[in-house]
Amino acid sequence: MAHDSMQTFSASTRLLKALASRVVSTLARTLALLAIAATVSGCVSMTLDDLGDPSPVIPAKLVAEMREKKMSPESPVLVRIFKKESELEVWKQDVSGRFALLKTYPMCRWSGKLGPKTKTGDRQAPEGFYHVSAGMLNPKSQYYLSFNLGYPNRLESALGYTGEALMVHGACSSSGCYALTDQGVGEIYALAQKSLSAGQAKFQVQAYPFRMTPENLAMYAGDENFGFWKALKEGYDIFEVTRRQPKVSVCGRRYVFDKEFEREPTDPLAECPPSIGQVDLRVAAKRQLEDKALADLLSKGQSSVVTAYADGGMHPSFRKLMKKNGPEKLAAKISVIKYPISRPEAALADPFAGSE
Repeated sequence: MAHDSMQTFSASTRLLKALASRVVSTLARTLALLAIAATVSGCVSMTLDDLGDPSPVIPAKLVAEMREKKMSPESPVLVRIFKKESELEVWKQDVSGRFALLKTYPMCRWSGKLGPKTKTGDRQAPEGFYHVSAGMLNPKSQYYLSFNLGYPNRLESALGYTGEALMVHGACSSSGCYALTDQGVGEIYALAQKSLSAGQAKFQVQAYPFRMTPENLAMYAGDENFGFWKALKEGYDIFEVTRRQPKVSVCGRRYVFDKEFEREPTDPLAECPPSIGQVDLRVAAKRQLEDKALADLLSKGQSSVVTAYADGGMHPSFRKLMKKNGPEKLAAKISVIKYPISRPEAALADPFAGSE
């Protein structure tokens, strides 16, 4: 019996030691994860050195991320721009044939206000759907690297809108363009160039005033551009649901998405020809649901249009850096030629503070 008791005691001791070892190991992993989380959260306090140096090649880290997401550097690319949030998204097609988000870039500067560009000199950054081919890439831009959006597009030209050379470029200066810093545009340019050189004829750029949620639309329901934005949302919804590039037609003085016509419309100002084919039921369901949400918000009076503000916007990360270091030091870090930041006082004003 004593022998049996000793065996039982030894077995229990081994079990306790194993459990203790497992607890210690789990605790160590937990502490390590907490340390990593603390480090990541500490990145909120970004410094100028964290921005790195500009390069016109795809970084090895980003190539690795594409591999993890089952994308390749050569796969088709798509870009979405959001003014209010001051963000540019790069999407890549994965092995499923659908687009997936690769990276979101903070925008350093855009000018004007929410709404489309309509005339030369209005400082407006464009809103709409654009298609960029290889010939629209500019490796010799005064703003490091750039690509032309192709404004005015067919619809804008037909409506009599004027302006030219509206770009996505480096530095942090805008008079109608989207400025992403030299570091940001270096990556974006390299990603676009790789896809175009691999056979993508042109990539789509979707430029929006804000993320097209019922809440944002309700906030700006009194804006003169509300109808235009509702039309843009139709293309936005298709991409959100299907993760594929929507087909863009222009007729009836507006964008029309994913429509098959008896004959493809050629006059953007003429009425749309009769359409054929089925509506995607998933997209229709999303629209129905969000139209109801928008109507509910409007019935509660949740509309608060920003009618006047200084000039454009800047991503909060760059605003913090400029507040801490001043516009000259920030410009020196994000532009190889130290191109001055446009209207820094207006950028610091943050026109959308409190509008969330």
